[in-house]
Amino acid sequence: MSEKLALLGGEKVRTTLFPPHPMIGEEEKRAVMDVLNKGRLSTFIAAPGTNFLGGEKIRELERLFCEYHKTEHAVAFNSATAALHAAVVACGVMPGDEIVTTPYTFTSTATCALMANAVPIFSDVSRESFNLDPKKLEKSISPLTKAIIPVHLFGNPADMDEIMEIARKKKLKVIEDVAQAPGARYKGKPVGTIGDCGIFSLTENKNITSGEGGVLITNNKEIAEVSQLIRNHGEAVVAGQQKRTYKSVILGWNYRMTEVDAAIGIEQFKKMDRFNADRNKLAEHLTKGLKDIDGLVPPRTAKGNYHAFYGYAMLYDKKKMGIDRNLFVQAICAEGVPFGAGYVKPLYYSPIYHENKPFIYKHYKGKADYSPMLCPVTEKLHNEELIMTLLTRPPATTKDIDDIVAAIHKVLDNRTELNKSARNKNP
Repeated sequence: MSEKLALLGGEKVRTTLFPPHPMIGEEEKRAVMDVLNKGRLSTFIAAPGTNFLGGEKIRELERLFCEYHKTEHAVAFNSATAALHAAVVACGVMPGDEIVTTPYTFTSTATCALMANAVPIFSDVSRESFNLDPKKLEKSISPLTKAIIPVHLFGNPADMDEIMEIARKKKLKVIEDVAQAPGARYKGKPVGTIGDCGIFSLTENKNITSGEGGVLITNNKEIAEVSQLIRNHGEAVVAGQQKRTYKSVILGWNYRMTEVDAAIGIEQFKKMDRFNADRNKLAEHLTKGLKDIDGLVPPRTAKGNYHAFYGYAMLYDKKKMGIDRNLFVQAICAEGVPFGAGYVKPLYYSPIYHENKPFIYKHYKGKADYSPMLCPVTEKLHNEELIMTLLTRPPATTKDIDDIVAAIHKVLDNRTELNKSARNKNP
């Protein structure tokens, strides 16, 4: 029997905080100072001319994304949410149309539909990948469906071949949500390049960051051009015209990234492959440390794919582990190791799909279903089977990962005492 659990009054396995994230180096600091010294924090102009497309740093960041992904176009935004909104509009989704996506994702993957007065439809996920299940996807498609938004959750590529086959058969656009998977690959192809466009997030907690930011990539010229309009107030660029027109040709917003954000994003992007390699190394070390535990199933990466490991998510078998999942996670956290039970509550429980419905639902002619237990696999994952940590990321080391392993083994070694304490508290 190991020492007394911290949850029951014993000493913690980990008494110091894990290394902070994100990693900001001298390169990012110099890049920011370069922008500040030039005195042009944002050179976007909502008028014809070169700066309609942003300044030097914006265009450099977009060029790097194009070169890395071998795409023809990249459009930088002030957030991935803005990029998703632009993608929905640029893909021709109209008011009252439907977009099918997963309920196990960040809210904006679905609310980007509502931003365009379209309606999100939720389809269940695969228990193995935590991503959209192609076997169930087709049943979620109706005559009103115009697009699919697959999410590469936790950095693990979705089953894109099957999703693209369905999309082609139904003549639907595919918008890849790559927020948690920059640099991941599906059968050797960079994620974000398989659908009609791909959306990346550069917010602070992601694999790479610009503080806040997003990037859309595509090989479709029309999607790129419409996205550029949406980003910059919807004003058209007229060849050879130099005067500001104030003539918006479509509804646009101010979704423009600053030069400071872009400068940070450029330096972070240069480090992405190295950061992802470190994430894979740490994830592999954690998997090895837990390999003898019957009841924990580590992340599964399909053959030919490359996982970006934004998060390390496992399947938890309560029967084999002999401890309630939530109690198990609570005990690990008490040892000084941050862990989570589940990810986000399925999105169809959000008030925006019930008592706080947006205006479009008064005119919507479809049959969107947001009832409890709509997606049973998602529900079971969230409520019973999924546990996860974000700690498999640099600058953490394998010694930091060893503390995670030690905390998990300590809780398992003390499961009898832990269960007894729980029963005494809840007789």
